[in-house]
Amino acid sequence: MTDVGNGNDSRGQRTPGGAAVKEAWQRTLEDMDALAAEREQQGWDVVIARAGNTAPTAPAERDDDRFGPSFVVPNNDAEEFAEAFERGDYPLYEVYRETVEDNVFLVVEYRDPDAETVIMIAGQYRLRDAPGMAQAAIDEDVIYTRVRTLDGTVLGSFKHDDYEKFVPDIERVANWHGDGTED
Repeated sequence: MTDVGNGNDSRGQRTPGGAAVKEAWQRTLEDMDALAAEREQQGWDVVIARAGNTAPTAPAERDDDRFGPSFVVPNNDAEEFAEAFERGDYPLYEVYRETVEDNVFLVVEYRDPDAETVIMIAGQYRLRDAPGMAQAAIDEDVIYTRVRTLDGTVLGSFKHDDYEKFVPDIERVANWHGDGTED
């Protein structure tokens, strides 16, 4: 998986859900596992979660003013995530991203050197669902990530100043219409 980028590759196309998408998700999970093993060898406590769903939410889709990728994690990952989230501040983060067809595959790595803890979350979302999130990030010069359970319980939220890391070609995505065309 590459570390962020702004190439103009394959945006706005309908996703057939084919082998390329499945292979990209598998690569994402393998890359996260390899990075987690590397961090553990470096002495970090590592918590990983695989989001069952990732929604690129816009401000109007929330009860509060937060917008950005919302990762829904399974209950078996929720407790470990919540415990790790509570014991750290996570001032450092990195986003590893790959785009295949109109899908964005992410691994977000949150690091807290004082707690010596790393949280990694893998997720994927469709670019055609992201224009509202992209525009809000540009307007506010920030983006948030939120981790929650299927029942909506928020386990943690993070603020990010480098919003471009989360959306490839963000200016272009912000100008899309629901059908994948742009202004």
